[in-house]
Amino acid sequence: MTESAPVQRPKEPHIDRTVTLQMQGDWGAANLHRVCGWISMELTDRCGPGTRMAIWNGRGFVDGVAAVVKHEVDLAMVTPAAFVRAALDGRGHYGGVAHPELRALGVVPQRDRLVVGVARSLGIRSFGELRARRPALRLATSFDDGVNHVGLAAGELLRRSGVDIEGWGGTFLRDERPFESLDHVRAGRADAIVHEAVMLPAWQEIGADLHFLEVERPVLDGLEANLGWPAADLPADYFPGSPALHTLDFSDFLVLTHEGLPADLAYAIAWVLGETRAVLERQYRHLEPERSPVTYPLDPVTMGRTPIALHDGAAAYYSALPPT
Repeated sequence: MTESAPVQRPKEPHIDRTVTLQMQGDWGAANLHRVCGWISMELTDRCGPGTRMAIWNGRGFVDGVAAVVKHEVDLAMVTPAAFVRAALDGRGHYGGVAHPELRALGVVPQRDRLVVGVARSLGIRSFGELRARRPALRLATSFDDGVNHVGLAAGELLRRSGVDIEGWGGTFLRDERPFESLDHVRAGRADAIVHEAVMLPAWQEIGADLHFLEVERPVLDGLEANLGWPAADLPADYFPGSPALHTLDFSDFLVLTHEGLPADLAYAIAWVLGETRAVLERQYRHLEPERSPVTYPLDPVTMGRTPIALHDGAAAYYSALPPT
């Protein structure tokens, strides 16, 4: 029997010069910072003596896009990935200022959704019922400050759905991260929530006490048409007793850069993402894939399917992958 030829992987990069690279992650202790640390370690091993990598704290949203546009950093992690589309031609909160120079180095897959939950005790199961009842809700979500994607998305979704929290006598409880918002519901300070990070265990703790509202099709269609924000499904019983939901997609960590990044660095970073993925995967394997902040096993082909154009150097890596 003739042995098959070994599969040829893309060539490992070696950059002889000293490299200084600036990255921006999240608040400092979450998944985007972890990805930056992984890139930093593996890339430094393949660059010249004296190479240094810096990871700046950020928020992982519009601030990351702004940092790349201003060349304050060489790359930034931004989530959800598809929300960066609006920056290319200046839609929505980018105020008509286009940034066609933005490029992707890849995505780290993370299956996430933005969901709307209302206390079961209120008996509201749909946006139609919510508009008819007009309850004075105490709604937990993130800051709608033009930067936080959760707050931006919650605001757009509620407005387009005809929901006026404050006009109906209700209040917002706003925080930066999901943990505080989930705590508001758990402690009884909030009777509604609009948020993401649906894989967090806290959602399972509060989910049985919430009705999750499916977002209406015209609203989702408008968000995609106007802003490039896609919709996605969540299966039945993802939360205790919840139905299948059609809602706003909030998936994937985008590794964002600009067209001016040297091509050899762009290739090297893409190679690190695809070829050393086990370094990141092993940090999440104690969790089930569907309950993990990173949806493993990571697949290099999928990591190269980005919502904005790949940097030419990164594209050279993904195009060199063997056919599947």
